[in-house]
Amino acid sequence: MNLENLFSPKSIAIVGASEEEGKVGNVIAKNILNLGYLGEIFLVNPKYDRLFERECYKNLNEVEKSVDLAIISIPAKFVAQEIEKNADKIKNYVIISAGFSETGEEGKEREEAIKKIADEKELNILGPNCLGFIIPGLKLNASFAGGMPKEGNIAFVSQSGALAVGIMDIAEKEDIRFSNIISIGNKMDIDESKILEYLADDEKTKVIGMYLEGIRDGKKFIAASQKVSRKKPIVILKAGKTEKSQKAISSHTGALAGSDDITSAVFEKCGIIRAENLGEFFDVLNLVSQTEIPPNGNVAIITNAGGPGVLATDAFLERSLRLGEIDEKTKNSFRKFLPAESSLENPIDMLGDAREDRYDKTLKMLGKDKNIGSIISVLTPQDQTPVAKIARKIISFKKKTEKNISTVFIGGKRVEKSVKKLRESDIPNFKYPDQAVTALNSYYKWSRERNETAKNVEQIDIERKNKASEIIAKVKSSGRKVLYFEEAGKVMKMYGIEPADFWEYGEDLNLESVKFPVVIKVDSDKVLHKTDKKGLILGVKGKEELKNGAEEMKNNFGGERIIIQPMLERQTELILGIKKDAIFGPVVVFGLGGIYTEVLRRVDFLVPPLNIEEVKKNIEKSKIKFLFSETRGQKAYDIDEMAKIILGISQFALENEKVNEFDINPLLVYNNGEKAVAVDIKIII
Repeated sequence: MNLENLFSPKSIAIVGASEEEGKVGNVIAKNILNLGYLGEIFLVNPKYDRLFERECYKNLNEVEKSVDLAIISIPAKFVAQEIEKNADKIKNYVIISAGFSETGEEGKEREEAIKKIADEKELNILGPNCLGFIIPGLKLNASFAGGMPKEGNIAFVSQSGALAVGIMDIAEKEDIRFSNIISIGNKMDIDESKILEYLADDEKTKVIGMYLEGIRDGKKFIAASQKVSRKKPIVILKAGKTEKSQKAISSHTGALAGSDDITSAVFEKCGIIRAENLGEFFDVLNLVSQTEIPPNGNVAIITNAGGPGVLATDAFLERSLRLGEIDEKTKNSFRKFLPAESSLENPIDMLGDAREDRYDKTLKMLGKDKNIGSIISVLTPQDQTPVAKIARKIISFKKKTEKNISTVFIGGKRVEKSVKKLRESDIPNFKYPDQAVTALNSYYKWSRERNETAKNVEQIDIERKNKASEIIAKVKSSGRKVLYFEEAGKVMKMYGIEPADFWEYGEDLNLESVKFPVVIKVDSDKVLHKTDKKGLILGVKGKEELKNGAEEMKNNFGGERIIIQPMLERQTELILGIKKDAIFGPVVVFGLGGIYTEVLRRVDFLVPPLNIEEVKKNIEKSKIKFLFSETRGQKAYDIDEMAKIILGISQFALENEKVNEFDINPLLVYNNGEKAVAVDIKIII
């Protein structure tokens, strides 16, 4: 698939071009005709012989010359027919028209009909129900949004046309510049994955920003984004964090929003920078657009006010970046020109009367400090602060240094003109210190981790897969949907997870072999939550108590299978599981287990395939990381054992696609050398 002729067309046909003010076809035609596009333009509308003082064709197939791109803005019911008639000649289309899958079943059928034509004829189709696209470098506005944004290196891709219009308006005020603005609409053919692959090789694009409401094909997206994020940063603002917004998305665009926790895990795996809100989205895009990768994680803050310096310091909490140690030689240089009351530690407080000379000298000294990779220059416009002169000194310093430079000019009208000058000189300015640190941290973290995406992942073990499948197939043929503990234990052993010992209760059970105390459990495909249904008795101490408890449970559960397990010491309980996500497929869940799992929600998600290093790295930053380091005299738990168990679960997920749900809760883990034991295992098919 080649999208060059779609996004860099030498000729364009506008189907539905119109002279009626307010019509979408009118806006698109005027944008393409009047904003500087140099390619050939063909107007198509059966109502007109001439339009905008040029020939107008009755049908698209009347155009005899070569057409690289057809932009379609006609009623939805006519779109498939128009494309089918011209599919042999024209291979690239943008469908602006609405009235497809976002409107219900009839619209979905129309969309499927066009998709079928696209697949058969090998067409590239953007949309339907999209704004179009804008390529500032070609002076091409192939959309119904007004104006021409400034040319730059940010590619902005949006699932919402209205948001794209709003962002363009903000961009004009904030001097944000774009290589591409692309609205993908319903993503019938060209989706976020195809766009990523195209932009990866676009020399004019340094950073890719995406607003997404849903992801169409999870596996394709992971493959594409892992590849692209090694080349250039991908910043995504993903909507649908709450159940209500997910429902709104479904009715708004026909998109399917997945679990937000899982989306975050996918982005982490793929090296994607996730923006939490629109402000952070702009901050990161601007920073990456205007600066080079921080050479290291050490940052220096210079300021003319103590308060903002403290706020900047607080912003480093739990970040990959850190406030760098200022070299003693650099501090000695500071002592020669900074007042005695100044702070020479980081952040460097030059005091409220600091003029341009202090900023200039401080920046020059930090420029020589090899330990510092980035500098954030903070300013508050006090009465004696020459804002414009200080801005000029920062601009001059930026031209001579390889360090990452950004500013935080806190204020309104008094800093407005200087902020504009800074932006024009490719120095990003932030309103508040925490915004600067957050954006810089995202950029640094991406640069450090972009080549750490999973390599040498564990391969499918065909022999093991077949053995597990055989057990699962037998269960399915018996009419059950859940494996008994014995069956589930056999499967888990294949993946390096030790199940607890057990005895099946019945007439042939030798009570002499049972070591007390024990636990009595119902083992049934009809009783999945044993504690809730009173299918669990703990701390049974003798034979009579065992008999009475087991018989009562058998009566309560209609003759279901009853098992007995040793009452094991419960040092720490974990949960392990697999969630089948509608978008991304199987996802591994791990965290604190037991009866409070759903209340505490101290769980993390990992997306297979995985390798052992990736698993360990994720455990070390997970919600249960505290278990794997010594704390207040408590010995650390075995991270290597835990990593192998999680990797086993990942392999189980990949090798057993017929499993719908799976969890071990609890997995008992110990820090005294004992092996972890799976006490309760649910495998649902």
